[in-house]
Amino acid sequence: MDLIVLATRNEGKAAELRILLRGLKARVESLKRYPALKLPPESGATYRDNAIAKARAVHDALKVAALGDDSGLEVDALEGAPGLHSARYAGPGATDASNNVKLLRALEGVPASRRTARFRCVLALVDGPGAPLVVEGLCPGSILEAPRGGAGFGYDPLFLPYGEALTFAELPPGRKNRISHRARAARALEEEIRARR
Repeated sequence: MDLIVLATRNEGKAAELRILLRGLKARVESLKRYPALKLPPESGATYRDNAIAKARAVHDALKVAALGDDSGLEVDALEGAPGLHSARYAGPGATDASNNVKLLRALEGVPASRRTARFRCVLALVDGPGAPLVVEGLCPGSILEAPRGGAGFGYDPLFLPYGEALTFAELPPGRKNRISHRARAARALEEEIRARR
């Protein structure tokens, strides 16, 4: 693979994936270069369904290797919500800020011991008509009562990974890119690709 196109319009995800996939020695592009290309709606029943659908749409349109990413935040006290709906938790057109506000409201009064959560990322690589290569990464942690840090995106200011003193929005990028759900999924993808060579 000389080129992989990321099946996402989220530039935060795309920037992380470009760094995380450096070991593949492939050029990695985002959909910013393909503004006319339409992604299917995230209507699948699982992260896997959504990641595959996005990757398949980009591969079919461009005839190159395509990588779909679907990820979400799963909060135990909310029975796994926002989960699949993380990007639009606060409704259609939701912003990171509005999603974070809704999450904090939903967790009002929930003690720290019950604010356990995890980020989950599923990556799907489509490089032809055969079955896609699908991997998953998890990062466990907890949800704070107020945001901390100005880096990252999404729920990063509220998420404190286990074993860390800093949120995803406070961690140096190099550290986040070693422990995050997306980093773990990217490592699994690289390992699978090497194993198939």
